[in-house]
Amino acid sequence: MKQPRVGSESHVPSVVAVVQAASVAFDRKRTIEKAVDLTRDAAKAGARLVLFPEAFISGYPRGLDFGAVVGARSDAGREDYRRYWESAVDVPGPEVETLGKAARANSVYLVMGVIERERGTLYCCVLFFAPDGTFLGKHRKVMPTASERLIWGYGDGSTLPVFETPLGRVGAVICWENYMPLLRTYMYSLGIEIYCAPTADHRETWPSTMQHIALEGRCFVLGCNQFNRRRDFPEKYNSAFGDSPDAVISRGGSCIVDPFGKFLAGPNFAEETILVAELDRSLLAKGKFDFDAVGHYARPDIFQLVVDDQPKPVVVKAKK
Repeated sequence: MKQPRVGSESHVPSVVAVVQAASVAFDRKRTIEKAVDLTRDAAKAGARLVLFPEAFISGYPRGLDFGAVVGARSDAGREDYRRYWESAVDVPGPEVETLGKAARANSVYLVMGVIERERGTLYCCVLFFAPDGTFLGKHRKVMPTASERLIWGYGDGSTLPVFETPLGRVGAVICWENYMPLLRTYMYSLGIEIYCAPTADHRETWPSTMQHIALEGRCFVLGCNQFNRRRDFPEKYNSAFGDSPDAVISRGGSCIVDPFGKFLAGPNFAEETILVAELDRSLLAKGKFDFDAVGHYARPDIFQLVVDDQPKPVVVKAKK
């Protein structure tokens, strides 16, 4: 793969937006309607790239146990999974087309967190769209965290894209994938400049992780999480976090960070909001002056990373 010149078109400012909002959990239609409206709002604020949180369509099921203990699953838990599966997105499919139309209507690069459905398996996924509405591709989360492994499958190395755009090279790493040093290294090797990090982590420590990655990768980092309350989930939702309608389930923490670790927007732990920032692309080359993790600061004579980027189908037909 041909690598871009760092800081190319650095005189062209790039305006990006991070949408910190609640999905309408398990309601695909209403969540997509909300996503379309929020995309329009971000574009009106001047954004040319709009990022949504992890699992925005249609929900991160925080607090659910899906009726599972070691050695048994309950009927109620199976029903929770069925409801979650019904609200997921087929890729390709009509929801992908709708999101592409939203990108085109607002002339933005749209980066959307979804739960993808393929046959009986769900995947935590990010979809990428160009300003003309073209579906560019997807990233499937390669390592679901803890209980997420009960409900989500594993992505493989074939969906780790970084896309060349006039704003910079754009890619996404989901939630605790960001704690995987080798995955980050691979993204740096692809020349990522706008590093999208949709997440469900709302701890005080998450923004410092975003700062670290910005400094390590000498790239812009867009951290994006939901802000939601109990009332944003269905009435029949056995959450471990209480039943008060105003109880905060996810408190956000979204932010935008420059290649020197400076917050350009956020972190915000208080409300639904759209964070907007203008990226000075000249900082990309300035940052690489004294640190390039996969360039002059690397030691390939000691350390090397091998990446398998081929798809791993379950069934392969034998060659005749």
